[in-house]
Amino acid sequence: MKIGIVLEGGGMRGIYTVGVLDAFEKNNFMPDYLIGVSAGASNGVSFISRQKGRSLRINTNYINDKRYLSLYNLLTQGSLFGMDFIFNEVPATDEPFDYKAFFENPCDFKVGVTDALTGKAVFYGKDSLNDGATVLKASASIPLVSKAVVYRGREYFDGGTSSPIPVDEALKDGCDKLIVVLTRDRNFIKPPLKMQGFCSLIMRKYPAMIELLKRHHEVYLENQERIRELEKEGKAFVIAPKTPLLIDRFERKKEKLLKEYHHGFNDGEEFLQNHLKNFISK
Repeated sequence: MKIGIVLEGGGMRGIYTVGVLDAFEKNNFMPDYLIGVSAGASNGVSFISRQKGRSLRINTNYINDKRYLSLYNLLTQGSLFGMDFIFNEVPATDEPFDYKAFFENPCDFKVGVTDALTGKAVFYGKDSLNDGATVLKASASIPLVSKAVVYRGREYFDGGTSSPIPVDEALKDGCDKLIVVLTRDRNFIKPPLKMQGFCSLIMRKYPAMIELLKRHHEVYLENQERIRELEKEGKAFVIAPKTPLLIDRFERKKEKLLKEYHHGFNDGEEFLQNHLKNFISK
């Protein structure tokens, strides 16, 4: 049986996912496969490299550093998040990423991105990290507040835009059971895009992305409905906040981030202790 983990993105809401994954690491639970988009992919790689606490430190220790998240970055670099700082400088200095451990772990990995010219989801495998962290940077490039990232000759945006919760890709890759970690509560309804005129102006170079953003709420709903189908079939188990997280994707208050991290950690442990065995044996 092939067990997979599917990680939703969500910017700083991904701190909930970090808590879940740290609970898994603490209890020595490692799946056969992990797929993530945006923050989900960025946090997932540290889990596969077995660097417990690394994502927590990155998400909290630098949150008040303007190089991490600030309007200054948006004005000077074209991205609210400091992409070079997060994906190049930090992993090379204070929080080194253990590439050796990542590649030696038999757990497979996939990261989703969105093709800027077609608006379609594209997925890259574990070997994409042989190129460094560029593919992770591409997956985390949120439209409207980030510029497209060039990877292997193509321009890409946030993978969560085209495939918010990529369960079907995981099934296509042979997973039999999926543990789906969301950063939204189960009752969340994504609203339609506001300020469509402004969006069209900012994204005028990418007409396919404009159309995708206009129907993104529909794409998200389709993903939610697909997950419910898989739950009924016994193929998916969802770990999600029991109530809406009290943070948004651009949260900068460390104490609030830590609170949601602990919620995720507790939910991860609760799944392992009370649901994992039954879920796998169904």
